[in-house]
Amino acid sequence: MNRKLIAIVPLLIFVFLCVFLYQGLFANPREIQTGRIGDTMPAFNLPDLMDNNSRWTEQQLKGDVYLLNVWGTWCPTCLVELSYLTKLREQGVKIIGLYYVQGYDADFDGPFDMNALRKEVNDMLARTGNPYQFNILDLHRTLSLDLGVSGAPETFLVDKQGTILLHHTGDINPRVWRAKFAPLMQELN
Repeated sequence: MNRKLIAIVPLLIFVFLCVFLYQGLFANPREIQTGRIGDTMPAFNLPDLMDNNSRWTEQQLKGDVYLLNVWGTWCPTCLVELSYLTKLREQGVKIIGLYYVQGYDADFDGPFDMNALRKEVNDMLARTGNPYQFNILDLHRTLSLDLGVSGAPETFLVDKQGTILLHHTGDINPRVWRAKFAPLMQELN
């Protein structure tokens, strides 16, 4: 009995590895699914990037269909998508920015230069167009982590009840909009 078991275990491991690797051949590496699809937006209370006196919560965003676009001035792909997102805003799509600060750690970096960041954001949006109703600052990446964000750009489609319907990693361009977002937006309107 032991000899049969010793012969079968490596065979089972080999079959398992073959199945696992075979599935990987056909997986789309750009398709990262969040476990949040179908869930409501996580609770947050974060400052407005441009206004020290304003804060935003998930409750304030309910009642509208919107895109939550994770972006940063450091992100070249974000720069590319800003002009298309601006066209979408002109067509009536509500887009909220979630500014993802890269490389900052309060424990090691000390005080954050908010004025320098605001100038950098204003300069970039002046050159490319501003698609955002407003920008939420996620300095400590709390909301980003709750959403499962792995970088920028990433975009979430959220319905009027605050339910996340879609999560896209990468830029929004005409092809992506037509294939992924437009059909859902039509259903929601």
